[in-house]
Amino acid sequence: MARMPDDDLIIRTARSEDERELAVLNHAAWSVLSDVSPRPPVEDPVFDERHPAEQYLLAVLDGRIVGYIRQVPATPLASNRHVRQIQGLAVDDTVRGRGIGRRLVEAACEAAQAEGARKLTLRVLGWNAPARRLYESCGFVVEGSLAEEFLIDGRYVDDVWMARRLAD
Repeated sequence: MARMPDDDLIIRTARSEDERELAVLNHAAWSVLSDVSPRPPVEDPVFDERHPAEQYLLAVLDGRIVGYIRQVPATPLASNRHVRQIQGLAVDDTVRGRGIGRRLVEAACEAAQAEGARKLTLRVLGWNAPARRLYESCGFVVEGSLAEEFLIDGRYVDDVWMARRLAD
């Protein structure tokens, strides 16, 4: 577990008993700015065989889950084993601006490197400027873009691929 030096934020791996609280956060954090799928119903499970609890790092503040990041193998291929991918990041609106997103990204980088990864990738919607700024400030660079990959609310949106090298 890691603690933020200036408050009581704890970053830890999710456990099965976190599912309900995580589902509520996931539902509340949904935004057309960041999501390509419809808002998940709050009753929907978060964890399943493709999304086990151990893939999630949680930000816990005063005993409450206030954020999460999910980091997984990029593909099931042995030749791609050195690459991990962020597939979800959310921070509760009530605590935004306190560096929690940055702490989650850095924790995901540390965890990926500890698992032997040399590179961490992610995909972000082109119009999501706040997320892109966060990732860039954490050392991620754009590696490519798929122009007009999604049609969201009547607008075409680019799918931007970013990556950060974790080891030389």
